[in-house]
Amino acid sequence: MTLDNALSYIHKTKWLGSKPGLARTQKLLSLMGNPHKKLKFVHVAGTNGKGSVCACLSAILTKAGYKTGLYTSPYINVFNERMQVNGNMISDNMLCTLTEYIKPFADSMKDDPPTEFELITALAMEYFAREACDIVVLEVGMGGELDSTNVISSPEAAVIMAIDLDHTAFLGNTLEQVASAKSGIIKNNTDVIMYDAQPEVEKVFLDKCNAVNARLHKADFSKLCAIQTSLDYVRFDYDTFKSIKLGLVGLYQPKNACVAIKTSLVLRQKGYNISDKNIHEALREVKWLGRFEILGKNPIFILDGAHNPHGMNATAESLKKHFGDKKIHFLVGALSDKDVKSMMSMLVPLAEDFVTVRPENDRAMSSQDLKELVVQLGGKAQSCNSVKEGVELVLKKAGQDGICACLGSLYFSGEIRQAYMELKVNAYE
Repeated sequence: MTLDNALSYIHKTKWLGSKPGLARTQKLLSLMGNPHKKLKFVHVAGTNGKGSVCACLSAILTKAGYKTGLYTSPYINVFNERMQVNGNMISDNMLCTLTEYIKPFADSMKDDPPTEFELITALAMEYFAREACDIVVLEVGMGGELDSTNVISSPEAAVIMAIDLDHTAFLGNTLEQVASAKSGIIKNNTDVIMYDAQPEVEKVFLDKCNAVNARLHKADFSKLCAIQTSLDYVRFDYDTFKSIKLGLVGLYQPKNACVAIKTSLVLRQKGYNISDKNIHEALREVKWLGRFEILGKNPIFILDGAHNPHGMNATAESLKKHFGDKKIHFLVGALSDKDVKSMMSMLVPLAEDFVTVRPENDRAMSSQDLKELVVQLGGKAQSCNSVKEGVELVLKKAGQDGICACLGSLYFSGEIRQAYMELKVNAYE
């Protein structure tokens, strides 16, 4: 099986066919011999910050000497990003081998075939088992209770990040309903580490912990201080950890790092050999694509996957902290089932102008509709027919001394990166 064959097979089931529930994943894994039962996990749910905290935890555990699997979604540049061991992506050859292995099992489920995400989750479990990982950092795809990653038994730690309204058709229209769905990853006798949350959300998690004899630990952000920012790193103190230098530069990232630190300390209490030095070194070196990522500085070119109001507000605060009153040229795209009006409203006061594009996704809003929405909100906007055209235009508007920020969807981050790199290379030829 070639790489193209493997990816074609994996992608033949679209996200539009997403069907919450564990039965298909359980059946597929059972046919494969239940590889997930050979593994230990840190399970991570939440609306925002999941990917960043997963990257931090994977870096810390790897630095501590553990063979660490990392499972995340979506990918930015290449599919292989979704499953890594010790920071290295799965190879093309292994991806082909595993897809060829899993295909007959999945094909046999003709009456109720697995969705794309379920297939990928099962494939990742087989990969991590074959690699004999000591522990796997496992990111929930959507929700928690009915997400295919929730086939695992009690994890070493369950981490729940910031909660906001998202995927409301599946998860509910209130914060309590969303929290209830995500609390499904809390299992018997588990340690739960929680990002600071609204009282009604915290109550949902506390009630679930009490019901299943789990222990709730909170990352205390009152102990986070001395935050210093630059476009290369963020420096901060957290509790007894002084002068942490974090390789993720968004102003929202220290809180995500604090959750990773708290989780590491809980794991240490459970017998994991994680030193303070491991934590300092890992956080200094950690990188995560598409999260307030600085692609260039002449002009400043920022790529951030903010795609819901909570995430967009955090990114807007980062932009204000870094650049003050200086106006920004925005390149934006969005999925139509998001609260796009709220997100764009946060950006209009910061904007010099907007360039709108359509992400490559069936649920994407058209660039023209997004342009009209921005104009209705009081912004200046111009639509483009392609992401590459949009990148070229926003760079032209910014010149050498301006600021470009590309926001609104993780689904076009790879296209933006590729277009930016090609344009910069051509500029020097």
